[in-house]
Amino acid sequence: MLKIGVLGVGHLGKIHLKCIQMIDDLELVGFYDPNEKNARRALKNHNIQRFDTLDELIKAVDIIDIVTPTTTHFQLAKQAMLAGRHVFIEKPVTNTITEAEELLSISREFGVKVQVGHVERFNPAFLSLEGRSIDPLFIEAHRLATFNPRGTDVSVVLDLMIHDLDIILKIVQSNVKSIHASGVKIVSNTPDISNARIEFENGCVANVTASRMSLKNMRKLRLFQEDAYISVDFLDKKSEIIRLFEKEDPELPENAHFIELDTINGEKLLHIEIPDIASVNAIKMELETFTEAIRNDRTPYVTLEDGYNALKLAYQIIESMKNLGSN
Repeated sequence: MLKIGVLGVGHLGKIHLKCIQMIDDLELVGFYDPNEKNARRALKNHNIQRFDTLDELIKAVDIIDIVTPTTTHFQLAKQAMLAGRHVFIEKPVTNTITEAEELLSISREFGVKVQVGHVERFNPAFLSLEGRSIDPLFIEAHRLATFNPRGTDVSVVLDLMIHDLDIILKIVQSNVKSIHASGVKIVSNTPDISNARIEFENGCVANVTASRMSLKNMRKLRLFQEDAYISVDFLDKKSEIIRLFEKEDPELPENAHFIELDTINGEKLLHIEIPDIASVNAIKMELETFTEAIRNDRTPYVTLEDGYNALKLAYQIIESMKNLGSN
């Protein structure tokens, strides 16, 4: 049984503790957190050991789970990886691109596995699209949130938009050609609302909007491709696929209802599919898949490279906003 220790037992860290204790083949050894309030709550609610130093916890486990402020990710991950420990790191992977590059180098040198906590990869709405033909020409993403002071120490691009950037990079799998972005500061020292237009070398274009000043919450992704429109609602956990078929298409779903449409290219059949959505605990699932990757010596589902690529794109967007002179 693999042994795991948690660094940081604040708002998200306490959720990690609960999820780890639900995984049968993972032993939660304990945690390290210098914050007395967080530590006392963890001791009371989870009946686990509190370690006095980070070094003691690292020595006692196989995996370190980092759920601390982004500015601390690099040093904590580096210390654990240099000790030969596998590491799970919440997103964003590090505070700077240079830090992420150094962690990549360390992971290769020491042969440790690292997974980044881009949890939307495990959202059941997104998982429902697995195995389907997805090749979008245009993507539209909206991630809107009501105001919460937690997270305003960084740009909304790093706080919220980075979720969709990771998903888009996973889907498109092409190099970025150009970026045009703008942002507005409202209540913090960094943009609270941002929009970016990302053009990829394969011709796909993504229009991505993030706001932490909305009157309502929204987390939607829309994909437009030659034969289909696909929508993913990360918040309500549902998806929809609207696809056009030729009448004699061998891939026509059997026993399905179709709407006949007259188009300039002849008569087509319109099929609307609402995929079944599994009941999934996304945080538990991402920790389970990381454990399986270590045990079976497989590539983690969300690699350190994935985290680096999302962070790099986020900073390209931030730089584009600066060049445009965003307020």
